[in-house]
Parts: sequence; C-alpha cells; structure tokens
Amino acid sequence: MKAAKLALCLCTAMTVTPSFAQAPDAAESADQSSIVVTAVAGQSSGAGTKTDVPLIETPQPISIINAETYQAQGAISIADTLRYVSGVVANPYGADGREDGAFIRGISPLQFRDGMRDLFSYFANIRSDPYNFSQVEVVRGPASVLFGSGSIGGLINTVSKRPDYETHGEMSVRYGSFDRKEILGDVTGSLTDGIAARLVARVRDADTQVDHVSDDRVMLAPSLRFKLGEQTELTLLGLYQEDDGGSISQFLPVVGTLYPNPNGQLPNNTFIGKPGWDRYDGRTLQGTALLEHRFNDNVRLNLKARVIDSDLTYFTHYPNSYSNPANPYLDAGQRQIGLYADGSYASTDVFSTDNNVRIDFNTGDAIEHILLAGVDYSWNRVRRLGGVAFETIDIYNIDYASLSNYGGGIPQPGDAGYIYGTNSNVTQAQLGFYVQDQIRLWDRVSIVLGGRRDHVETKSLDPATNSRTKATANATSFRAGIIAEVVTGVSPFFSYTESFNPISGSADDGTPWKPERGRQYEVGIKLHPDDRTLLTATAYHIRQSNRVINLTPTLTVQAGKATSKGFEFEGRRTLPGDYEIIANFSYNKAYLNENEDQRQLDNVPKYGASAWATKTIRMDDDKSLRLGTGVRYVGENWSGGVVRTPSYTLVDALAEVNWRQWRMSINATNLFNKKHYAACLARGDCFIGADRNVFGTLTYAF
Repeated sequence: MKAAKLALCLCTAMTVTPSFAQAPDAAESADQSSIVVTAVAGQSSGAGTKTDVPLIETPQPISIINAETYQAQGAISIADTLRYVSGVVANPYGADGREDGAFIRGISPLQFRDGMRDLFSYFANIRSDPYNFSQVEVVRGPASVLFGSGSIGGLINTVSKRPDYETHGEMSVRYGSFDRKEILGDVTGSLTDGIAARLVARVRDADTQVDHVSDDRVMLAPSLRFKLGEQTELTLLGLYQEDDGGSISQFLPVVGTLYPNPNGQLPNNTFIGKPGWDRYDGRTLQGTALLEHRFNDNVRLNLKARVIDSDLTYFTHYPNSYSNPANPYLDAGQRQIGLYADGSYASTDVFSTDNNVRIDFNTGDAIEHILLAGVDYSWNRVRRLGGVAFETIDIYNIDYASLSNYGGGIPQPGDAGYIYGTNSNVTQAQLGFYVQDQIRLWDRVSIVLGGRRDHVETKSLDPATNSRTKATANATSFRAGIIAEVVTGVSPFFSYTESFNPISGSADDGTPWKPERGRQYEVGIKLHPDDRTLLTATAYHIRQSNRVINLTPTLTVQAGKATSKGFEFEGRRTLPGDYEIIANFSYNKAYLNENEDQRQLDNVPKYGASAWATKTIRMDDDKSLRLGTGVRYVGENWSGGVVRTPSYTLVDALAEVNWRQWRMSINATNLFNKKHYAACLARGDCFIGADRNVFGTLTYAF
C-alpha cells in the first residue's frame, strides 16, 4: 500500500500543466538570461543501438544519467548513480567498498565502459570512478546482439570524458562525513592544431561508516584526441587508479542485527577483523584507443580496442553465521562466534576490441536504413591465490590484538586454524559477429532487426595439480523491435530480445560455469509531448537459465531457470530556469522456476520508487541558488522465504550557490540518517545500509 501511494504521488508530480511549456517569448527570455533547457526527448545513447539514435526512436527503455545530475544527487560510486533509475535497485547489499552492486529487473547487470566490457569476475577488480565519466547509460532488457556478453536484465555503460578543442575545466576541494578529504580536477583544451588533451584526476583520503575501513583513492585519467584529416579522428584514453580500502560489508549475523540478541543490537560501525590486515587494495592500468573514419556522408568505420592490467589484495574476516543461522553463537550468553579469515591475491588481464562499419542508405523516398555490421573479440585471464583459516571472537567485545595477521599475508598450511587454500587460473576468449538494420519508415516508424553469433572458449588451470579443463560454447542471439509515433508525442513499442552471458570462473570442483541464456518480451509506450519531456511505461517478461546464486561468501551454484516479469514507469522533465524532475516506479516479480510457490528471488524487492527535483533561483547576473531534494523507496525483500528485510525510504538533498566562476555545494544522502538493512539472508548474515553522508565541495570553473 505504501508503494502504491508513493507511485501515485510520483505520477502526480510528473503531470505538469501546459502553463509551464516554453512559449516563444519565454524561450527568448531564457536565452537572454543564459538559462539552458535540456532536450530530454532528443537524447541519444550508443548503448542502445551503437548508432546514437534518439531514445524516442529506440524500441527499448534506456536511461541516461549525465554527470551533472548524479553529482547533484551526491553519487560517490557508479552504483550511486543508479539510485533514481526505474527498474534498478542500487547497492542491493548495502554500502560496499568492493564493487558497484545493482539489480536491473531482479538480475545483476554487467558493466561496460565506452561500449566494451569493463569488469570481469567477482572481487578481482576495483570500482570505477564516476568523476571520470560524462554520463552513465542504463539499458533495461538484454543487449547481447550488439554487446555479446550481457545480462538478460540489462547493462550499465559508462561514457568516458574525452578531450575538447575548446579550453575549459574545473578544480574542486571537498570535505565531508567520515573525514572525507578530496581534491578533484578536470582540465581540457587544444594543445595545437588538430590535437586536444584532457586530464581528469581525483585524490581522496577518507574513512567509512565502518571502523578501521578506509576509502582512499588516486585516479589519473589522461586522454588525447587527434584529427588525422577531415574524415578521421583518433582518441586515446589512459587510466591509472589505485584504491586502498576495505570491505564495508562485514557480514554481521542476523541474530544481533535484524533479530534480537540479549546483548543488544550490533552497531553499524562494527568491524569484524584485524585492523591493518583486513583490506581491499587494488591497482588498475587501462589504455583505450577509439578510431572513427568517415568514407563519406553515408559510410563510417569505428574501431575500438582496450587493454587492462589489474591487481587486487583482498583480506577479510566474516563471522560463521552459516552453520546455525538461527543461533550462530557458541555460548549460552550469545557472544562467542566463529570467525573466518579469508585472504586472496587476484590479477586480471584483459584485451578487448570492437570494430564495425555503419552504412546509411535509402530503399525508397520514405524508407531509411542504418545498417551496422561488426566483429568484436575479448580475452581475459583471472588468477587467484588464497587461503582460509578459522578463529573465535567475542563479537560484542572483540580483542583485535589476539587475532592473527598471518605474517601479513594469506593463511598458510601450518597456521593456527588453517582450513584450506585456493589457486585458480581461468582464461576466457570470446569472438562475436553481429549485424543490425534500423529501418525508419515515413519518419514515424522505426524497426530494429539484429542477429549475432558468438563463440566462447573457457580454460581453467589448477596449478596445484596442473590439471586443465576446457569448455566451449556457441550461441546465436536475435533482436527485433518496433516503435511508432502513432500521433504526435505518443510512441508505443514492442520488442523481443535475447541474451548470452559467458561467465568467467568456475565451481568449487573446477568446472567452468555454463553461459547464462535468456529471452525477453516487452511492450511499452514513450510519451514525448515536447523536447523537454520523456515518459516511458513498459511491461516485460524475462526467462533466464543457468543463473548463478551465492549460497555462502565462498560457495556459488548455478540454480537453473528463473523468471522475471513486471512493469516500470519513468518520467523526466526539464523546464526553464534549470527546473528538473525525475520520477520512477517499478514492480518486479522474480522467482526460480524450480520453486512451485514462485517465491521471490532472494533479496530482490518487488517494489521500488523514487523522485528527484531541482530548482535554480537566480539572484542576479552573477549569483544563483540551486536547491534539490529526492526521495527513494525500496520495498521489502525476502531470503529463503523465511527472512524478511523491511522496506525503507531515504531522503537526499542538495544546496548549491554559484557566484561567477565559483560554486559551493553541499550534498546529503540519507539526510535523516535512517538506520536500515539493505538485505538479510537466510544463510545467516545481514548487510548494513548506507548511513548519512554529508559533504561540501568548493569548485572553481574556467
């Protein structure tokens, strides 16, 4: 009922009266006062079709979150940028310094950067930095026909900032909650005729809401752009990033968090581990080349390539809630609990490339085609070396000094409490061929047809026994969709899409994971009464196979088939005076087909809703005040049909003052410091939701 009421409020907020529409006189006034009105309906995304076709001509829901919007919303991670996107649950397992978690339509998405896959495997990478991107794109529903590896629920694509020939930039300093101290910079301009450069940088020294867990970062992203002639342009993107942090997820037991313990509730800042030993430290080096050549107005060639070299050290502790989730404690006083020490070293090497040719042609006066044909290839290797040991603690009064640091490394045979070690080396190569035809009829109807053929080869080496396993998979994926502007501003659409997701990694016995497969039917409507408004309503039905499920932090299985179905509403409107409204509502029913009772998938909420609005108040030609606020609702979720995590509603806020070239902003997320749990699992552990985070930023722009 609460979700229904909130949905009604969001829909009401999006019903803007015609008096707000910009008349010619209002447009002239807006130009004179330098007010920029964003054309929402005319936005385009390369993630949907790889051809930058406007969203209103794409038979699929796609959300674009530009950097200005997610920075105003207080996003400090890629996952945070998704908090106001329909059909998406951001940070479904709470604050996490290890990865950018999300569900799209109940399914974990893959993350891409500039159209090529960015992350491979679990806990073998560090998080991307949102300051390095101009926008984040969310494709809801599968896009395997163009991108190959892809979740059936959708994908996330980040778009790197690129050099401009016009000089501009900004420098910022920031301070906030958890002693967050940052320096940020973004400068671009022309070096000489035909050559532009850009440097994006962040240096951060910060703690987190969990004791003894830091969130430090150094990020440098240089880039160059070359005009190699009138028809050819080359862009080179570099990245060095080093993170020194830890796991904010402490896997606290359900008994003592969601459920009562006679000793009280464990506080959100509880640290379960060894200070100085527990860490999530990583380094990544990336190099990307983007080449575009136009043979003429109708034919263009696009070539992309990227190399990634990453190293990660992940040392962590987590309580043994799994042996007896209902009462994991070893004593009658419910204080003593077993503790796992899990340490691993991981490295990831990646090479990927995507190359296509686009041909624009007509087959009649009213029939336009955009034909895209391409080939992509990716190779990645993930190596891990780890060890696990077992100790015992009083979780209500942890004696950190008594815990072993294993000589500063991973647990080894002979160490007290040693259980087992791991050593894996998994290599995966994927080769795909794709073709797509976008047909535009009478400038009102758009048809998208596409197909793809993939070959994937996965090799797993066990260094301890020198045994090798090899698995190959082939798949053909199809896509078809149609959208038509039946009357001005009203465009219903229908689509059928398929997904194919080869999974890097293997089960405990060394058997490589089977590729996930899926298919989706979707029907919806896009309303765009003017350029500044886009409302999308859609209903979908997804069927997925070979889904991977985490039973414990160290045990995953492929559970078989799953179904996800539901409906979504998303509305965006920008008005004169930098007045912006975003509103969303979603319903998602997701379950394993093997469960006859169609029990909801673990920790996948059925309901979600959000609304965000900003307004700029102009004082004079030099000064303005910008105010913003947002409300996010995430419905309850269940685990195993027995553990219920309550719903929660959070409020975010923005206050920003602009004076000439200076900007002072204050962001607050979870403004009222609502204590909540993001997810609690039937296996016995709970994940803490993000506490209030307030930070101020002073920026000088030029």
